Amino acid sequence: MILKLFFNTKAFFLRRKELKNLLFVCLMAGSVITFNSCKENNAYKEKLQNPELFQNSMKKLTDVIVYDIFSPPVASRVYMYPTIASYAIMQKAHPEKYNSLEGQINEYTNIPDPTDENINMNLAAIHAFLTISRQLIFSEEKINEFQDKTYAELQEAGLPDNILEASKKYGDLVAQHISKWADTDMYKQTRTYPKYTILDEPQYWKPTPPDYMDGIEPSWSKIRTLVLDSAGQFPPKPPLSYDLTEGSPFRTQLMQVYNEGTGTDQNKRDIASFWDCNPYVSHHVGHAMFATKKITPGGHWMGITAIASKKSKSTFDETVNAYANVTTSLFDAFISCWDEKWRSLLVRPETVINANIDEEWIPLLQTPPFPEYTSGHSVISRAAAVALTRLYGDNFAFDDTTEVEYGLPVRSFTSFIHASEEAAISRLYGGIHYMMAIEEGVKQGEEVGQHISKNLVTLKK
Repeated sequence: MILKLFFNTKAFFLRRKELKNLLFVCLMAGSVITFNSCKENNAYKEKLQNPELFQNSMKKLTDVIVYDIFSPPVASRVYMYPTIASYAIMQKAHPEKYNSLEGQINEYTNIPDPTDENINMNLAAIHAFLTISRQLIFSEEKINEFQDKTYAELQEAGLPDNILEASKKYGDLVAQHISKWADTDMYKQTRTYPKYTILDEPQYWKPTPPDYMDGIEPSWSKIRTLVLDSAGQFPPKPPLSYDLTEGSPFRTQLMQVYNEGTGTDQNKRDIASFWDCNPYVSHHVGHAMFATKKITPGGHWMGITAIASKKSKSTFDETVNAYANVTTSLFDAFISCWDEKWRSLLVRPETVINANIDEEWIPLLQTPPFPEYTSGHSVISRAAAVALTRLYGDNFAFDDTTEVEYGLPVRSFTSFIHASEEAAISRLYGGIHYMMAIEEGVKQGEEVGQHISKNLVTLKK
């Protein structure tokens, strides 16, 4: 009897030990499961802090702008309004770091304050960006697909439904506020304005080969500026007088285009091609015609902004701030440039050369359908370069990979100003601008850029 009790007692303690071991294993397993669950649930936070989320959204917008074939000035508007909405939300999220745009941008008023503690401000900024982007482009389904995919990935990473819904709701509210402001910029009204009527005098712009398209945006100077007081605040000096007399200043510059603009020098040819940025280049083979679609000049500088923000390891909010400064500069620069283009109405070199020098001459780059003076790429590139220099410094060397997807090699620059100078001279090498349009365009862009840098202060000291 005593022996039986001994063995039963031993068995009890053995079973008790086994149970304790089993309980320990269960607790450890539960801890691992809990740890992994917490890790998975927090993954969305890391994704929302990653600036690539905004950079990828901007790249998607660029892809849609290319697909929908927006003209350079209109594309600058498509870039600007969504970015301003995102910046406004970042300013609400970091009021100690960023200044409000109210009082700095024409007719702009502050967005509503967030009232729901479940709002993720980065996600709200993305949602507002995509919502306004969808309103400004044609291929809405492409933005929808990107948005659905982005949100699905965040939800897979643990994004709670209440945070997603609260962030979307606030993003929609901000988008409504910005869209209401955008509706008052005269864009819709200018859609009804008459086209440019061609003037017979030889000094005035005429449609150019191969498609002889109507002039693009002859009323763009009527669009409300952001930081400039008016479209004509920084007018360049008038172009040289049209004069084909041998040795005249105008003819000298015309012959410079004639000699430089066919791409016989391979290095100059490479520069011209890299900075072409013509959103619609038509090709004619016999009776067939097809088109090549590429980024606009503004789209190229969106690419450079992405490169700069990545190289400098900018945070999400710093990345949005960079894009806000650049898109504002591009927008006002296009208005300033287009104001001069449709005031001076200067004829393109191709037209003059074909009529007076060589009827078979064809420039390396296809001449864009709007007047010559000043060079748009020269103006907007310098304005964007000034904005980026203010943010990232004078000697910010970078490799420009923006055109790789269009079959062009990487080009390297020692600074943003260096890149803008190459963009400007590329127009001579491409045969589409006189030197005066390039030089005065750079000056015009510098004035616009410096004015914006002094009067648009987003970062608090």
